[in-house]
Amino acid sequence: MIKIKKALITGITGQDGSYLAELLLSKGYQVHGLVRRSSTFNRERIDHLRNNESDSIFFLHYGDLSDSGNIFSIVKKIDPDEIYNLGAQSHVRISFDIPEYTMNIVGLGAVRLLESIVQLNPKIKFYQASSSEMFGKAREIPQNENTPFNPRSPYGIAKVFAHNVTSNYRDAYGIFACNGILFNHESPRRGENFVTKKIVKGVADIVAGKIDKIYLGNLDARRDWGYAPEYVEAMWRMMQKDKSGDYVIATGETHTIREFVGEAFKLAGINDWEGYIAIDERYYRPTEVDVLVGDYAKASRELGWTPKIKFKELVKIMLDEELKKNDTDKKIYKNVS
Repeated sequence: MIKIKKALITGITGQDGSYLAELLLSKGYQVHGLVRRSSTFNRERIDHLRNNESDSIFFLHYGDLSDSGNIFSIVKKIDPDEIYNLGAQSHVRISFDIPEYTMNIVGLGAVRLLESIVQLNPKIKFYQASSSEMFGKAREIPQNENTPFNPRSPYGIAKVFAHNVTSNYRDAYGIFACNGILFNHESPRRGENFVTKKIVKGVADIVAGKIDKIYLGNLDARRDWGYAPEYVEAMWRMMQKDKSGDYVIATGETHTIREFVGEAFKLAGINDWEGYIAIDERYYRPTEVDVLVGDYAKASRELGWTPKIKFKELVKIMLDEELKKNDTDKKIYKNVS
């Protein structure tokens, strides 16, 4: 009898969690997701996974990364083969407003999961969602697995803590624990308070006549943007290795937010876009991260992973979805070569 693999995903209702759940279900996993109790449902990204056929392979559990007893009980009940820790307060700018909460969920949340593995079943494989924000004011370009961390936000600091504690538990207890150092990755499922989604939604709403300006912060920040569904595949590939390690996942290209804005407006047939943008200092970070670009050579070599969708195609994928929501895509693209 073939054993069905079981996976637990924290942050399953987020962008990455929903794509990862889809991927694992397609590979025959039984998928369990951790969801926070809320007075309103936030499950739009995973609603399509809930149907009669999924009753025996897809499960949701109320829980919170701040509650060690709850985490211990859920891990004990499920006894998963793999745990993917994607849960977080993941907005960098907001982490300056709620630093203690960010540290608790992002940093100590990883400790609670690792402790449950050590105490309950050291054979469970663990994936920690590390972040390019750990490099912060980067000391070298591009950044790879050996680049020193220099975080510039409470979020980045918390991610460094979680990354280091994952590496420590791997060495101290001999468990399978890997860190995926993912650079920015986007999709139509990106949250609306993230700059890329804010841009494409704003452009679509301008075309539809709903708004006349998009309010943004630092247009000169440079980021390495990839496509989220490809990045969750990299997560899975890390977990299939015989020996755990740390991997940078990136495209190797860097573009400014200004370039992202210009490309989105260009696709919508608007070249003189500057008049539609207003700078709002509220969206500046107290300490900025200027340039992030990743070297994914190790992932390519050891995981056989390379990015396929690059910058321009990514912007188009995201904008297309927003235009469709406003039913303006046909009107726009018939005028764009």
